[in-house]
Amino acid sequence: MTERLMASTERSLRIQADDNLKSMIVGTVMRKIKSRTWKKQRYFRLQEDCMTIWYKSKKAGNAHSTFSVGDVEAVREGHQSEVLLSIADEFPPDRCFTLVFRGRRGNLDLVAESAEEAQSWIKGIRKLIDNLENMGQREKLDQWICDWFKKADKNRDGRMNFKEVRDLLKMMNVDMNEHHALRLFTMADKSQSGTLEDDEFVLFYKMLTQREDVLRVFQEYSSDGQKLMLQDLKDFLREEQLHEDEVQQYALNLIECYEPSDTAKMLQAMTFDGFLMYLSSSEGSIFNPTMVKLYQDMTQPLCHYFISSSHNTYLLEDQIRGHSSVEGYIRALKRGCRCVEVDCWDGPNGEPIVYHGHTLTSKIFFKDVVTALSNYAFKDLKGKILLKGKKIGGLEDSMNGVVDDPLTGEVSDEEETAEIDDDHHRNDSIRHRGKKSKQRLSKELSDCVVYCKSVHFSSFKHSRIHSKFYEISSFTESKARKHIREAGAEFVLHNARQLSRVYPSGLRTDSSNFNPQDMWNAGCQIVALNFQTAGVEMDLNDGLFSQNGHCGYVLKPAFMRNFDKRFDPENPQNRDGYNPLSLSIQVISGQQLPKVNIKEGSIVDPLVRVEIHGVQLDQAKQETRYIDNNGFNPVWYDTLQFTVHAPDLALVRFVVEDYDKTSKNDFVGQFTLPFTCIQQGYRHIHLLSKDGTSIPPSSLFVHIRITKLT
Repeated sequence: MTERLMASTERSLRIQADDNLKSMIVGTVMRKIKSRTWKKQRYFRLQEDCMTIWYKSKKAGNAHSTFSVGDVEAVREGHQSEVLLSIADEFPPDRCFTLVFRGRRGNLDLVAESAEEAQSWIKGIRKLIDNLENMGQREKLDQWICDWFKKADKNRDGRMNFKEVRDLLKMMNVDMNEHHALRLFTMADKSQSGTLEDDEFVLFYKMLTQREDVLRVFQEYSSDGQKLMLQDLKDFLREEQLHEDEVQQYALNLIECYEPSDTAKMLQAMTFDGFLMYLSSSEGSIFNPTMVKLYQDMTQPLCHYFISSSHNTYLLEDQIRGHSSVEGYIRALKRGCRCVEVDCWDGPNGEPIVYHGHTLTSKIFFKDVVTALSNYAFKDLKGKILLKGKKIGGLEDSMNGVVDDPLTGEVSDEEETAEIDDDHHRNDSIRHRGKKSKQRLSKELSDCVVYCKSVHFSSFKHSRIHSKFYEISSFTESKARKHIREAGAEFVLHNARQLSRVYPSGLRTDSSNFNPQDMWNAGCQIVALNFQTAGVEMDLNDGLFSQNGHCGYVLKPAFMRNFDKRFDPENPQNRDGYNPLSLSIQVISGQQLPKVNIKEGSIVDPLVRVEIHGVQLDQAKQETRYIDNNGFNPVWYDTLQFTVHAPDLALVRFVVEDYDKTSKNDFVGQFTLPFTCIQQGYRHIHLLSKDGTSIPPSSLFVHIRITKLT
């Protein structure tokens, strides 16, 4: 136990030796900027743990705030936020920087007293972020334990009495019998001081987190109950994890990578600690690590891919009065979005602006949007942008120098299709947006539109005869559903040749989302969602695009790219190569689930729901029992069974909820992945928050089996 704390301490000392971090630990005064008129001085200091940043106002007495370095996603230098751009004439860019937080927390915009101080903080925080990202599973767990220790040590004396331990257990989602808790406390208190410190606390944590579920699997395959010899490990991998005969080299690699004991390594064996580390790693994850990387053919026509796409990208809130921000573009692009929407209008003094036309949403400058795209759009792409919009004439006309009348149709897709279609509750503002208005289209802008010329959709027959490869049609969600319902197979064939974009109904003024799965089932490539709105729809989008290097493009199944064969999403069993699969999921246990109710003494009653999202025949959900008062280490051993008829289109969503018999269950965490990316065997599922960010070390432990239906 002591070795683990020593390793953590050594790492902390190594970090603190850095000159930038030394300066941060001493602290400095910087301006916190909220607007052009709100600029307040704050004293910032990195805590000795090199994980927490503390800051306070000189005028606020003892009041102070803190945040964890782990919550910081990135550091932006210079005027790279709207707030800092607004004061660009007052403070030079080399003194300015922005801390971007994970999830939905707002940015922190800062101005240092000098360029040198700014660089010290920029480089220091980046080093700490890199250090966190490069931590192994063991170091992450050490850090997590230390964080809990600090939370529980109310009087900050470096030790915990039994009352502090009881409070800690409640904070950690454990409703433990007081007698049992006291017994563990006494066993861990080796010094018999009546308090726990350092390695004693680690020992207490180890006793608290005994993984009997993993130990049971380990002992089932261990020939002596103490370790897995090479043959034992090979048997486990063959029978449970890989279902392959040739596993010797893989087993040796696992021992080399995860086994902490040099003695065991010499014996070509794996101890329980090594086994647990393997199962907690990315190789022990439910998501196949080979499919996390870029693994698909990226040379096919664009219409053969699903493309991660956003709607009204500039909005951070609702569609009527919401806040427009360049931050919307940055967040969407960093989340893997590859199709963004820029609603551009004439602004004052001829300056183009971006906002939701005919509404009260705030406005941003077009030039700021373009700058953000330039800075963030090309992470992992090839430096190319396709502009979708109106075009004067066709591509052939442009190449031949033929120019039609520049007076052309409606301003945007949503006006072009006028598709509030099946909804009869049109209000005045929506009715106004639906009216056609003639606008003069710039020849220069028209020439920029090459591949994605926006055209009105008449019928599948008309498109089959007349459509060009470079044309794209847009559909509101209800119009797309109507086509799927009436001619699903025709829609799939259309999308094997043409690009289609589907966007939310104009009645979704709260920026809610439709279910994108229905549209993907028909082969629609550009299914535009409101990225700012968390929920199952964005979970599905994140899940689909979590594969293939997170590049934002996923190759459609072969049966949706084939012109000669028909796939009907309503009748998947009628296609060639139909091969349904049986999915068996045993939900075994949960680990350190987050607290959802901040009320003191409230403990989670967790249940797990598994949802299959795919073609209509595959839509299904099943739940485990709920476990009373245990969000720390609940155990279920409940088995859920599904039949999947179109596995290439299916997504599997694991949801943990806090059961409530009198009201709606509270969301605890989720994880969504493509069915084709699932690894079989004993696997951990590392849960995500409602915003799609990780919440370590919260996880589920499951056993997965996929078999062909005979």
